[in-house]
Amino acid sequence: MGGKQLGFSDYKLTTAKKQTKREKFLSEMESVVPWQALIALIEPYDPKASKKGGRPPYPLATMLRIHLLQQWYSLSDPAMEEALIEVPTMRRFAGIELISDRIPDETTILSFRHLLEKHGLGEQIFDTVKALLADRGVTMRQGTIVDATLIAAPSSTKNKEGKRDPEMHQTKKGNQWYFGMKVHAGVDKNSGLIHSVVVTPANVHDLTPAAQLLHGDEEVVYGDAGYQGIAKRPEMAGKTAEFRVAMRPGKRRALPDTPEGRLDDLVETAKAHIRSKGEHPFRVIKQQFGFQKTRLRGLAKNRCKINVLAALSNLFQARRQLLAAA
Repeated sequence: MGGKQLGFSDYKLTTAKKQTKREKFLSEMESVVPWQALIALIEPYDPKASKKGGRPPYPLATMLRIHLLQQWYSLSDPAMEEALIEVPTMRRFAGIELISDRIPDETTILSFRHLLEKHGLGEQIFDTVKALLADRGVTMRQGTIVDATLIAAPSSTKNKEGKRDPEMHQTKKGNQWYFGMKVHAGVDKNSGLIHSVVVTPANVHDLTPAAQLLHGDEEVVYGDAGYQGIAKRPEMAGKTAEFRVAMRPGKRRALPDTPEGRLDDLVETAKAHIRSKGEHPFRVIKQQFGFQKTRLRGLAKNRCKINVLAALSNLFQARRQLLAAA
């Protein structure tokens, strides 16, 4: 019997050996990714559906699975092609049998990514996952944590154009200069899941896109000291949310050793404890999924990627609730 009849999740039942970390992770993702909804979303834009003649195209489900593998393991197009040849677990997850099937090459993998970018499907994938999580009651809407993180871009000019990416910028954080982009996120204070994301060059101030990170139903908004003055911004007029922004570090260090000063310090600690939830999705995207440096040039391509990563980060963080409900 060929492996074609076995789904990825069934495969582990047929092998006696200990399940690897990768197999465990992929079998969880197999169960929590809303495959049917995502395929239905992409299908209308798939040019292969109308193609006649030539070699049969790869199934859309296979290309979507390969794209998600790329995000989870931070692989370039050529590295993804190699991984499919070398790693049986990844091949099985993608639904490819090495003996009977061709392996999609890097150009095919690139074409699928271009399809997502061209039609703004990254954002729609993020929205589809958000809707799934809302349906399952995983997200709350009472409070939002706003936060931002820097993603470096290659500063080398050793490329075809002979120059750095013109859409990326440099910025100073502490005493260090960074070149790249900034990912701004609105994170649900209860679940720690991302509900909104904005991508800008690194030199854009955290406050600038802050209003876009609020969904409007929150009663309270938390932010670090970079969001000082958020309540006075004109785009916040009419917002009823209470803003709880961190005190500047210098001001906090100077708090007097009095009952009031100690109380203020406790309040800052409590705010920081809640704000730390806003760091979780960034940690998943940068550490777990390895996205610490841009490989693609330009903000549009990276915006598509970040939206897909935000969706995958939410599924990863909510996987236990989703698996329990399955």
